[in-house]
Amino acid sequence: MKNHPEQAYLERARAAFQNIWGYEDFRAPQGEIIHSLLSGKDALIIMPTGGGKSICFQLPALLQTGLTLVISPLVALMENQVQELRDRSLPAGLIHSQLPAQQRQKTLQQIQQNQLRLLYLSPETLLSKPVWESISQPQIQINGLILDEAHCLVQWGETFRPAYQRLGTVRSTLLKSKPAGSKIAVAAFTATADPQTQRTIQKVLQLQKPDKFLLNPYRENLNLRVQIVWTPRGRRQQLLKFINARKKQAGLIYVRTRKDSESLAAWLEDEDYITAAYHAGLSAEERREIEKAWLNGDIQFVVCTSAFGMGINKSNVRWVVHFQAPLLLSEYIQEVGRAGRDGKPAEALTLISEPTGWLYPEDKQRREFFEDKLRSQYQTAQQLAKKLPLQGDVEAISKQFPEGAIALSVLHSSGQLNWRDPFNYSINKSARSLPGEQLNRTAAQQMSQYLTTRQCRWQFLLQAFGFEEAAKFLHCGHCDNCKKS
Repeated sequence: MKNHPEQAYLERARAAFQNIWGYEDFRAPQGEIIHSLLSGKDALIIMPTGGGKSICFQLPALLQTGLTLVISPLVALMENQVQELRDRSLPAGLIHSQLPAQQRQKTLQQIQQNQLRLLYLSPETLLSKPVWESISQPQIQINGLILDEAHCLVQWGETFRPAYQRLGTVRSTLLKSKPAGSKIAVAAFTATADPQTQRTIQKVLQLQKPDKFLLNPYRENLNLRVQIVWTPRGRRQQLLKFINARKKQAGLIYVRTRKDSESLAAWLEDEDYITAAYHAGLSAEERREIEKAWLNGDIQFVVCTSAFGMGINKSNVRWVVHFQAPLLLSEYIQEVGRAGRDGKPAEALTLISEPTGWLYPEDKQRREFFEDKLRSQYQTAQQLAKKLPLQGDVEAISKQFPEGAIALSVLHSSGQLNWRDPFNYSINKSARSLPGEQLNRTAAQQMSQYLTTRQCRWQFLLQAFGFEEAAKFLHCGHCDNCKKS
């Protein structure tokens, strides 16, 4: 009996998987995801941090002729993944704004000569003139568009990284320049997306009947704890107490700003700890140096912003401390998920100032600052919307109005604007609501509820991310609330 072509395809993928990465077989549902992408279907994939997401899109890309575009939010994440692929002599490249012009030119030439299978880019770089002109040429075969860390589309895609909102028309616009019968599959990968975030990703990316692979984020080896501190000094003392009890264990300390990472790292160095501050403001060389020192165990822990962790693989991280709580649950799940990837017990501690904010208002002020900034951006967008032409292109609008691109993004997310292609828009006068601000505020409130809840913390998280069935009978027994009760 002959092998079914799809079965033969999957066997070829499994052989490549063993040959390139040295693993015996796929973990569920890696095989099904790879099969879906090789079949040219759209897909939405939610897999916990450390679940082997990147292999699911890298392997299909390597098995096909032509190019797969990987849209990634952070330079550090792109560089880590591409370096790992290049270390295995695999045809991957990247283009980002911090690369020297010579290297960018070399990568564009490799695209022309069909030498790459994977090209990593930010949304902004994808939509930049030289890159867009290069990939739009009829002879450049594009197989797929992968959105890695797809939750960033919702987290940042309106008021921080407006280019995300323009990705939905990339496929249809590229296909106009390709030979008849060409197909481009679109897939979104993330570790965290609640049902509303999933709907937004599907809508913005214009996914067509996507295959869905939704795995809940529960990790039975990860112990969650939230601790109230009453003064800035008390916060630092609790941090020292926690680290001192885990002297030889690898960990991470998360803060929310570059300034906080530098000041806390400096204070810990004064306390005779060997550490480093890591944030997006460092050069690529500085980031690589810190990552290498941490991966090799020369630094026990790094004081970092959310820029650290995505795509950096270290299995034996025993603890993660949130010195300051994230603003969103999606960030929290991403960051605690760095711990315990080897399946052994790991701890995640979040330090919060007392909830009323009377005695120690720092956390409350940070949250209010975020909400005020968000409100202000939406109000600015609404005012600007009245001045914008009903049709136009984003480049001209950005030149005319400093906040123009953000205003267009906000209008798109509220259903008031359509992108005709990634560069040209038309406004529909009918709709006049701006739900995005409310959604972001609701997400911030959800984080506050998590920090003060008395129910099982894992149960709260599963419910928040739409895994009601899995949450129904769960009392993990190993978070602080379960231990108390």
